[in-house]
Amino acid sequence: MYNLYVLIMKFQAKSLTNGTKETTMKSKILCLLTALSLAVLVTGGCANKEVIKSEEAVVPKAAPAVVEVAKPAPVEPVPVAPVAQVAPVAPVVQPVENQSAKASAPELSFEAVYFDYDKSDLRQDARDVLSKNAEILLKSKPDAKIQIEGNCDDRGSAEYNLALGERRAKAAMQYLVTLGVKADRLSTISYGKEKPAVQGSDEAAWSKNRRDEFVLK
Repeated sequence: MYNLYVLIMKFQAKSLTNGTKETTMKSKILCLLTALSLAVLVTGGCANKEVIKSEEAVVPKAAPAVVEVAKPAPVEPVPVAPVAQVAPVAPVVQPVENQSAKASAPELSFEAVYFDYDKSDLRQDARDVLSKNAEILLKSKPDAKIQIEGNCDDRGSAEYNLALGERRAKAAMQYLVTLGVKADRLSTISYGKEKPAVQGSDEAAWSKNRRDEFVLK
């Protein structure tokens, strides 16, 4: 643009040198148009610059996105319950009275007495057993009542064995009365051969079935 302006000025100066009026008029018109063109060009350039600047100002640069990293929430420590101490279990000690009662329990049980084949009289071993039973009735069980059960082996008829069992029960009852046991505390019953203690058909079984048993009533 500067070179164009210089060219116009040189052209004007040459025209003035020639000294013609017509040329001078044309030169003025040309200078005026040139000046207007320059003014328009300058104004347009400034406007473009302002427009560009204003457009640049309108569109701001996007700021970089800031990504916030979530901080992990603090973890509270879980309280641990103290372990309860288990007290050792003391061994159960039975009272001395209970122990003595258990120890004496077999002594309080009545023993059976046994007889020979087809007999109702008391042997010596039967008398010894009856003495122990009488002591229990007199000292340990002074208010107890017992029933004496007479039994036989399976030889012979049922009627004969019922009668034999009754005689055996009566023999034991009479001996207990002689030892001091009251008769009203004693009763008898005969089962004959209906309640054998041992099953069998030999002397080993028969000897166990010829007996008197004592049951608390």
